[in-house]
Amino acid sequence: MSKRLIVCLTGMPGAGKSTVASFLKEKGFAVVTMGDAVREEAKRQGLEPTDSNLGKLMLKLRQDLGQGAVAHLVLQKLERDGSKGNVVIDGIRSIPEVDVLKRVGLVRLLAIHASQDTRFRHLKDRGRSDAPASTDEFAGRDKRELSVGISEAIALADETLSNNELTLEQLKEHAYAIVAEWLSEAAAN
Repeated sequence: MSKRLIVCLTGMPGAGKSTVASFLKEKGFAVVTMGDAVREEAKRQGLEPTDSNLGKLMLKLRQDLGQGAVAHLVLQKLERDGSKGNVVIDGIRSIPEVDVLKRVGLVRLLAIHASQDTRFRHLKDRGRSDAPASTDEFAGRDKRELSVGISEAIALADETLSNNELTLEQLKEHAYAIVAEWLSEAAAN
């Protein structure tokens, strides 16, 4: 009986997590973005989804429900969606989140790393509503991410992928080579 594989992606904003998540979706994985889970909760609470509001909500959820709070939202979402297969969780920020997810499958943590310059460029290029308007705003966002424990998640990842000099195709290839090994591990469990 193979175990459900839960690939958790971590890394600083703009490192390439969403690109890898989209690619894994093409390979049949269900995708849940941690940020989307927080955005859905903000909507439920009638909050405008600004970067500042989302940041405050994330911190409040952690105060109320513990460091693994956002992972609980993700599990609820997976249940609502009826998703039973392999899943990729985009945007893990702390080890307690990983621990929450371990209750429902074989969890592997992939850290995607890129330099500040590369990440700032990625964020500007993708043009989401919460994209940083300036390098100061970008630095503030990095600081907030680091304050919620992302550095520990990155440090304790099962694998790390550097996305500084990679083309889009190379990023996808490297990520899938890692995930393919985890898929065979899940199948053996």
